[in-house]
Amino acid sequence: METLLPHVLSSFLIFSYIKQNTVTGVLFYVILSIMKQHISPIKICVSGARDTSICGSDALQIASKLGQIIAESGSILTTGAVQGFPLWAAKSAKQFGGTTIGFSPAANAQEHVNIFKLSSDYQDMIVYTGFGVSGCDLLLTRASDAIIFGCGRVGTVHEFVGAFQEGKILGVLEGDWNTDELLKEIIALDVSRNHDLIIFDTDPHRLVDRIIKKVHETYTYADKK
Repeated sequence: METLLPHVLSSFLIFSYIKQNTVTGVLFYVILSIMKQHISPIKICVSGARDTSICGSDALQIASKLGQIIAESGSILTTGAVQGFPLWAAKSAKQFGGTTIGFSPAANAQEHVNIFKLSSDYQDMIVYTGFGVSGCDLLLTRASDAIIFGCGRVGTVHEFVGAFQEGKILGVLEGDWNTDELLKEIIALDVSRNHDLIIFDTDPHRLVDRIIKKVHETYTYADKK
């Protein structure tokens, strides 16, 4: 992991610098290409609600379990740099020695805290996208190899739809919430895309294992061992 961090830091610092000076879509894809060439661990995003009051009493414990499993797998955890489900996943990943990268809708640290009222806790690095909530969702899912969806609301559904359209590997954790049922309804409305990259499971450990297996089956890493 020590040899990985310089590549992570350099890629995201370059991105953050360019963003402060008006990043374009072309430049973003250049940075994304650098990341894919130099970062061999899988990047797994955890998506979920900031407000988990609708998610059941054990939602945050489940988010923590996801963070732990991802960290112990040697994968990088990416999340929105927000509260709730993503924050607890990041907190747990750090507790178990993982690497975490958060994506913020803000353009800088001051805006992140003062305007969006977001936390900077438990992130090794925060990417200040400056693209607002919708744009941040797109960059987060684009930068990740796979996305796992827990209990969520509108933002989670937005991330799912964008990632689904992009053909990303998607994991949906079924639990004491109705998010998984809503996502099934969305998938059922689509008749033109391949659904083979979407995995549903009730067990966090099994879901992460299946996601990692699917990533290895789907992608080739330049320096994968």
